[in-house]
Amino acid sequence: MSRSSVTVQRVFDTSPPDESPRVDPEAAMTQARRKQTELDAGSSAPLIGVPTGVKDIFYTAGVPTTACSKVYADFVPKHDATTVARLQEAGGIMLGKTVTTEFAYRDPSPTRNPWNTDHTPGGSSSGSASAVAAMMCPAAFGTQTRGSVLRPASYNGIVGLKPTFGRVSRFGVVPLSWSFDHVGWMARSVEDVALMLQVMAGPDKNDPTTLYDDIPDYSAGIRNPGPPHIGVLQDYFFRNADDDVRTHTQEVVERLSREGARVEYIELPESFERAMEDQFTILNVEAANFHEPLLKEKADLYGPNIRELVETGLGIDAVTYSRALESRLQFIADAERLSNKAQVLLTPSTPTPAPGDLSVTGSAMFQGPWTSTGLPTVTVPSGLSQSNLPLGIQLIAARLEESRLLNAASWCEQVLGKMPAPPL
Repeated sequence: MSRSSVTVQRVFDTSPPDESPRVDPEAAMTQARRKQTELDAGSSAPLIGVPTGVKDIFYTAGVPTTACSKVYADFVPKHDATTVARLQEAGGIMLGKTVTTEFAYRDPSPTRNPWNTDHTPGGSSSGSASAVAAMMCPAAFGTQTRGSVLRPASYNGIVGLKPTFGRVSRFGVVPLSWSFDHVGWMARSVEDVALMLQVMAGPDKNDPTTLYDDIPDYSAGIRNPGPPHIGVLQDYFFRNADDDVRTHTQEVVERLSREGARVEYIELPESFERAMEDQFTILNVEAANFHEPLLKEKADLYGPNIRELVETGLGIDAVTYSRALESRLQFIADAERLSNKAQVLLTPSTPTPAPGDLSVTGSAMFQGPWTSTGLPTVTVPSGLSQSNLPLGIQLIAARLEESRLLNAASWCEQVLGKMPAPPL
């Protein structure tokens, strides 16, 4: 595949042009030849030879993990993140480190959207989304603290999955907010994100938040998907969507209904109204908890948005934080009841197509509630906007019900058709 050096640098290279890139073609080819030998010898490793992008907040032994920040410019981990280790154990190839917004927050990265380079690819997993959409790699890791897997996946016309909180280890991932951070990934099909989940799911003694629940066969659940029971959430999501997204989503829902899905409209609980305010309070405080010592030493190296986040968090009192935690518990309970009213809930993935403004990364308001609750979510491409930018639908399922989530997503994908490659 041919890509300009500028495009590759914006997606994979997190260092200045005069330094070594984070993609080592010779090392990647050496790995690929080794995997081909293993494959020829009969290896059944599930990800054998699959080149995968790794967001530059995942620890990679001997390879810099900079979080795209001057603060971490010289940081070289001595061990891999658990997810990176599992990727390699499953036969996958770490193709390179993908660009992120600084410390996975809002300071934009140099990455562009391959559908239109004047538009944002979204954040914070911007490089991972663009790399998959531009066919530089078939899959890439991201993280989501509010909307940083599903939003860029939707903006770039690919599939993004955020599993249940605790389903996948976060050990060896630079944190932003310990109670919101999720590891997720992006690929070009529901089948591929399901395969990644099969490899990544499971407990980790190094991450006390991981779950010990049984792991089903996720791929088996999508082989013959049937029409799902879909609960459509309109009020907040349709009210905050632009006309293009609102009309498109309604047309998608009607199409799914015609094809056999059982569709009903479901109201949101009252606790939803406070959910985003509470999330910002908690996120600010937890980001400040991690960054406070670094900010004291290297304040001048921080970008403006991440610095503002930390400084705001340092100014929030304990009572305000505690009230937000208490309110969040009510929302989690309400959201879990809501998620069991249908096989999946459905919303637009984003309020608008990817904004034509490279100084922003887009709005996470449609993903934030489900990240706060820890419920599993997936975005599936659903077509193009009037401006020929990708749009998607977001599906939400009950806690640890990734199987029914992926089943419904696979059925929707079959009905809606897969997105073509961007017009690079």
